[in-house]
Amino acid sequence: MKFCLWLLCTTICATPLIAKERLGVYHGWAAFRDADTPRCYAISVPEDTVGKATRKAYMSVGFWPKKGVTHQVYVQLSRERSTNGGIILSAGGRRFRLKASGDSGWANDRRMDLAIIAAMRSATSLSIESLGRDGRSIVDTYSVRGAPSAVDAAALGCMKT
Repeated sequence: MKFCLWLLCTTICATPLIAKERLGVYHGWAAFRDADTPRCYAISVPEDTVGKATRKAYMSVGFWPKKGVTHQVYVQLSRERSTNGGIILSAGGRRFRLKASGDSGWANDRRMDLAIIAAMRSATSLSIESLGRDGRSIVDTYSVRGAPSAVDAAALGCMKT
C-alpha cells in the first residue's frame, strides 16, 4: 500500500510539477526540490475520493525562497467544482475555508497556511470538501501520516538553494 501510494504520488503529482530532486518519501507524502526555479514542496494524493475522480487531485505545501514564500498550502480537487461551492479543508478538528480559483484552492494568507500546517501535525485525518459541478459532494481524503516529515524536508531542502 505504501509503495503504491508513493508510486502514484511521484508519477501522478510530481510529473506535472516537474520534480527535479526527491528529498524523501514519508508514508503517503513525498518532498521534492527544483533548484532551477528554485522551489521545494511536500505533496500527496488522496487516499480516498468520494465518487469517480475526473482529474488528478493532490495537496501540496510549497516553498519559494527567492520570493520569500514558505509553507504555502495548495489543493487540486478531484472533480470540477461548482461556482457556488467553496473549498473546505478539515484537519485536526479544525475547518479552514480556502480561497477557491477554478478547481484549486489556497489558504487566504500566511497565517492560515501556518494554522493548517499546525493542524496537520496533530491530525489523524485530513479532507478537502467542495460541491461538484454535478451537484454531488467532492470529498478527497488524505493521509496525514508522513505529512509533517515531508513538509519539514521541503523546508530544509529549500534552505540549501
